[in-house]
Amino acid sequence: MFRLSRYLHSLVSDRPAAREKRAAPIQSMTGPVVIWNLIRRCNLTCKHCYATSADKDFPGELSTDEVYAVMDDLWDFGVRVLILSGGEPLMRPDIFDISRRAKAMGFYVGLSSNGTLIDEDNIEAIRAVDYDYVGVSIDGSRVVHDRFRRRIGAYDEALRGIRLCREAGLKIGLRFTLTQDNRQDLPELLRLMEDEDIDKFYLSHLNYAGRGNKNRDRDLHFRMTREAMDLLFETCWKDVQAGRRREFVTGNNDADGVYLLLWACEHLPQHAEALEQKLRRWGGNASGIHIANIDNLGNVHPDTMWWDYNLGSVRERPFSEIWMDTSDPLMAGLKHKPRPLEGRCAQCRWLNICGGNSRTRAWQLTGNPWAEDPGCYLSDEEIGVQDMPRRVAVSPYERGQEKR
Repeated sequence: MFRLSRYLHSLVSDRPAAREKRAAPIQSMTGPVVIWNLIRRCNLTCKHCYATSADKDFPGELSTDEVYAVMDDLWDFGVRVLILSGGEPLMRPDIFDISRRAKAMGFYVGLSSNGTLIDEDNIEAIRAVDYDYVGVSIDGSRVVHDRFRRRIGAYDEALRGIRLCREAGLKIGLRFTLTQDNRQDLPELLRLMEDEDIDKFYLSHLNYAGRGNKNRDRDLHFRMTREAMDLLFETCWKDVQAGRRREFVTGNNDADGVYLLLWACEHLPQHAEALEQKLRRWGGNASGIHIANIDNLGNVHPDTMWWDYNLGSVRERPFSEIWMDTSDPLMAGLKHKPRPLEGRCAQCRWLNICGGNSRTRAWQLTGNPWAEDPGCYLSDEEIGVQDMPRRVAVSPYERGQEKR
């Protein structure tokens, strides 16, 4: 995750990037952030779902007692942040029991929901848990969102959930997965954030996992990605200048950090050197290091987009043991500095900022997790590569069109 607002705010304060409201307790963390898909069942069948969820029961999911045992191990290992996800986590009958226990233990607890099941009947229970953050996915305008979510009325239900959480005093965020089919709605969502007084905006680039993999030919042209990032940078910088503390983050494309530096060189040259130093300390992609995933069956993955690669099961070994086991070649490579990258990524002048970007996209398109990331939207000139087949800002979708 790239915390855009944190870096831009730090430029004007001349201090380390400030922590946002209800920020995670990073000082005491020695383990990764754990995104935990507690249930695979969902009341929606979204086009870009990485978990390929459906409205049915999936056998073999962790019991409440098994979840508690894993939580104990996670805490002892130094994990301090749990993002409870699905499927739709609110469909799990014990979700509030799990959430209350996690909060009592001292975890920062986020709830990742599609928002449609947050209503007047359960908002008091949600408020009582006092989640540190509730993230709700919105894919665009009402028509676009309902088409992505494959259900008429999903937008209005999600917006109701957002409003109820906001009125309950919870930190609420919009999550938006950027694709070619909804790029035109990004300005509208930023206006929605303003109109509804929403705390956080998370822009996720489409990653090639689950149904997102099946729909990868609809990924944005690189030019469109750059336009979207320009708008996000400009919006965030206006907040900084106005002294506002809204939070903007992006995910699933660590080239965003490099592109911000290039943007700053043009628009904020007086801050470019300081920003570059901060971005080098960030280091980019954290899969297998600072980000982890546990699925509904208890299988551990390097992050949420690696569901087709299991590192082990918490039913067989503690998470703490699985996570530190570098006998697995993928984990050994992810934890190695520098990673054993190939192609453009290996020659990139900004490797120590982005960390090689998403290894999932390389894996899905080539079968090689160390190949260059096909989702990098920076040109050859911008990343300083040479003596390779020329690469300009052309997306996988555009390459597919050229072959037809």
